[in-house]
Amino acid sequence: MSANIASYPDPGTERRPWLPRWLASESPIPWLLPAAALMIVFGIYPLIYAITLSLYKKNAATRKMVFDPTHNWVKILGDDRVWNAIYNTFFYTGVALVFQLTLGMLIALLLDSDRKGYGVLRAMMTLPLVIPPAVTGMMFLLMLNGSFGVLSRGIIALGLLPTGFSILGTADTAMAGVLTAEIWQWTPFMVLIMLAGLRSLPKEPFEAAAIDGATAVQAFFKLTLPMMSKVIAIAVLIRGIDLFRAFDYVKVMTDSGPGTATETLTSYAGRIYFGNADFPYASTVALLTLIIVIVVSSTFMKLFRVKL
Repeated sequence: MSANIASYPDPGTERRPWLPRWLASESPIPWLLPAAALMIVFGIYPLIYAITLSLYKKNAATRKMVFDPTHNWVKILGDDRVWNAIYNTFFYTGVALVFQLTLGMLIALLLDSDRKGYGVLRAMMTLPLVIPPAVTGMMFLLMLNGSFGVLSRGIIALGLLPTGFSILGTADTAMAGVLTAEIWQWTPFMVLIMLAGLRSLPKEPFEAAAIDGATAVQAFFKLTLPMMSKVIAIAVLIRGIDLFRAFDYVKVMTDSGPGTATETLTSYAGRIYFGNADFPYASTVALLTLIIVIVVSSTFMKLFRVKL
């Protein structure tokens, strides 16, 4: 019987005759080629093209591009709208992160239970995430309308705003209106990450703390937050990068207005590209955004020792 077993080839070394040799090999390269091709087409090539465009300037008279490597970068330094967009982008990112992280942790703590019905509540938390951001922006554009918007009418009824006040039409409040849509849609993302982190924490330290007489608040600050620090840092990093390129809500709800009150770097680059057709300068602003994201995220990762 042993002779019969020995006569069969090893399944691990046998090449399947219906597969090409390169697919039957153990090399991972054939399986990585599709992902690599997509990365080159949709990632590396557009980046190289944007860098190439930034080395040119648009001649307003002839509407042709002239090679001038330093023109656009020098222009950025003297462009007040770029500095305003940088300020708005950092403000937008910082405020949204604070609210989303705080609300995400609080809601996650409330939903961290195995009682009946909580699974349904956790599932319902994902519903805002499936709505396209442009649709969310349109929803809040209608709800914040000064004449018939349900949110605006509710705030006016509470006496917090005068009758007919337009939140999105006023420079002092327009950014708050856009942030409301952003926070509403993406807080559930933070909830899911915080919930996953809370569910992975060991129970023994909390049981020992309860025996020692620690309150729930003390356990949260002394145990939960320190043990969740890495999870929180990764969540902040992911959301921060995404927030820094905010475009949909700004475009749909205010179109960077009133004036430049809600203009971010990506919305300014879009306005240059589609409004002025100045492709080299728009590419330069987009590259500036990328550089800032890389510098800030790298610094954040070193400070908080985040490893992806």
